[in-house]
Amino acid sequence: MDIQVGDILTMKKPHPCGSKEWEVLRIGADFKLRCTGCGHQVMGPRQKFEKSVWQVRRQTPPGD
Repeated sequence: MDIQVGDILTMKKPHPCGSKEWEVLRIGADFKLRCTGCGHQVMGPRQKFEKSVWQVRRQTPPGD
């Protein structure tokens, strides 16, 4: 799965705050994500997050 820093991930299940969208802050063997609803940050293994992703929305760079 092609995920880059700055992408917005829509997950299958919502966060307790009610938001299903997370912003990617860091990638590698682990992902670091921030909830777009409440700002909570989590880190976890890539495999776990990739299984939970429903949709990937790319942030287009300014000027494109």
